Amino acid sequence: MGYARTALLMAAMTALFLGLGYLLGGTGGMVIALVFAAGMNAFSWWNSDKMVLRMHNARPVARGDRTGLLELTEQLARNAGLPMPAVYLIDTPQPNAFATGRNPKNAAVAVTSGLMRTLSREELAGVIAHELAHIRNRDTAIMTVTATFAGAISMLANFALFFGGRREGGLGIVGAILMMILAPLAAALVQMAISRTREYAADRAGAEICGDPLWLASALERISAGAARIDNDAAERNPATAHMFIVNPLHAHRHDNLFATHPATENRVAALREMARGGGPAVAPAPRRPAAPRRGTGAGPWG
Repeated sequence: MGYARTALLMAAMTALFLGLGYLLGGTGGMVIALVFAAGMNAFSWWNSDKMVLRMHNARPVARGDRTGLLELTEQLARNAGLPMPAVYLIDTPQPNAFATGRNPKNAAVAVTSGLMRTLSREELAGVIAHELAHIRNRDTAIMTVTATFAGAISMLANFALFFGGRREGGLGIVGAILMMILAPLAAALVQMAISRTREYAADRAGAEICGDPLWLASALERISAGAARIDNDAAERNPATAHMFIVNPLHAHRHDNLFATHPATENRVAALREMARGGGPAVAPAPRRPAAPRRGTGAGPWG
């Protein structure tokens, strides 16, 4: 059901973009819009991961790093049946994480230093598993395409005032102004709906990869609490990347609504706890390190 809904939403985004091109320039405008979108998506497809990691000043984690982050990610990637992704660390106190990359062979997982300090090893395993689920589900590619479409729709809507309201048989000034407002709004709503759908799917798959839904549920509660009170300056400067994080880094409201990039944490945690009540882990859980602290202390083994 999640993939079907995502496909329908992406079809709606594409139709909105082509329809905007048609309104601006007829059949020729629709073709130009299609070519323009193809070029933008091709560029984003190959470069979005590097661009996003650079925006957040992420640095690669080297083999032998004392945190054990690479070893944990490697174990979970095996559980997920994935190639080992590149692993990056972002120096910011807000606990958070995201995945990026055009496909599983060219993927990266980035976590913040705040996440490493906040979570226990089990909770960290849940977060990494969630990001690996995004990679396995190819959500990173889906969100790159939808973000590109949303940006292109906003650009076309801005052209509407100059061309749509002036050409013969055009929209008129009032119609062009309405298009400038409504088209980007509709694109943003579709993009956010896709993002929320993929988050729920990644929560389910991530719980199976790490072996215990409660690890991820506990992590989401801690991350949400931290993100609500700790700023993420790089994310604030680049709000278009907010949908990539496991929890919205921009202090979003607590309810699922049309303008939220993520589902409410309470709803995600409830779904994971229901999953935990429904049966045991689907795969062997990630190995625990003897030195890891007891869960619930709020102090991770990484500081």
